[in-house]
Amino acid sequence: MAEVIDGKNVAADVVAKVKALTADLAAKGKGQPGLAVVIVGEDPASQVYVASKSRTAKECGFHSVQHTLPAQTTQADLLKLIGTLNADPAIHGILVQLPLPAQIDAGTVIQAIAPEKDVDGFHFVNVGKLGTGELDTAFVPCTPAGSMLLIERVRGKDLSGLSAVVVGRSNIVGKPMANLLLAANCTVTIAHSRTRDLPALARTADILVAAVGRPEMVRGDWVKPGATVIDVGINRIPAPEKGEGKTRLVGDVAYAEAEKVAGAITPVPGGVGPMTIAMLMANTVVSAYLAAGLDRPSF
Repeated sequence: MAEVIDGKNVAADVVAKVKALTADLAAKGKGQPGLAVVIVGEDPASQVYVASKSRTAKECGFHSVQHTLPAQTTQADLLKLIGTLNADPAIHGILVQLPLPAQIDAGTVIQAIAPEKDVDGFHFVNVGKLGTGELDTAFVPCTPAGSMLLIERVRGKDLSGLSAVVVGRSNIVGKPMANLLLAANCTVTIAHSRTRDLPALARTADILVAAVGRPEMVRGDWVKPGATVIDVGINRIPAPEKGEGKTRLVGDVAYAEAEKVAGAITPVPGGVGPMTIAMLMANTVVSAYLAAGLDRPSF
């Protein structure tokens, strides 16, 4: 049976380091990291995510600010708020919760965030730095950054010569994940819905990352024996065995099948999920260090 990669434990280690760095920043007389979270509208899932992010930020000792705007907010008003936050020296990270209402173009909003405060890692400046290997100065999107830490717990930091297959080509996970693996000297293939004979390709992977948003698509016989499997998917499916109308969470990997073959695997929930918020906190404290003219801390 595969080693279960415990994302909760690794996330707790990251948060503990963030707390220590925050205390060190205060001891140096440099203030505290500031994180501003902006949410537009009443999307229930977004409300849950934002509450969790704000709660963790306070736990880390951050100056935590939340701006909750009505669903009818105009794009101009949102951009004005972002401009104010960009200019506020007490704010080191700005996060606009997606999705946004139809009248607001998410791309325009994301590019309006100052790159040095873009702790989500979505600004073109940070995307470009990651794509060209400038990891020392880039902010990396939180989910792939957290996934890399989980891989390093199993495989170490030097992944030279390993074959990696990333299933999914999104700008948020698939592409940045591939760039991180390339930077760690993997031989990387990005697979997607048009890939021919995807199961055969997946079976070549020493590191297999599933990020497609399709419940249990990656089957056990897609997994190379001993591979490290990172399941980024979070899908809610019917669970009639729990009672009428009940649901359960599953990943993009058929866990029960894959864990019999893999060397190590992330569960869902409890794998990649906890890492995303932890890495958001890490990016924010890094931004605060850089703003204070201090060396960039590493995770």
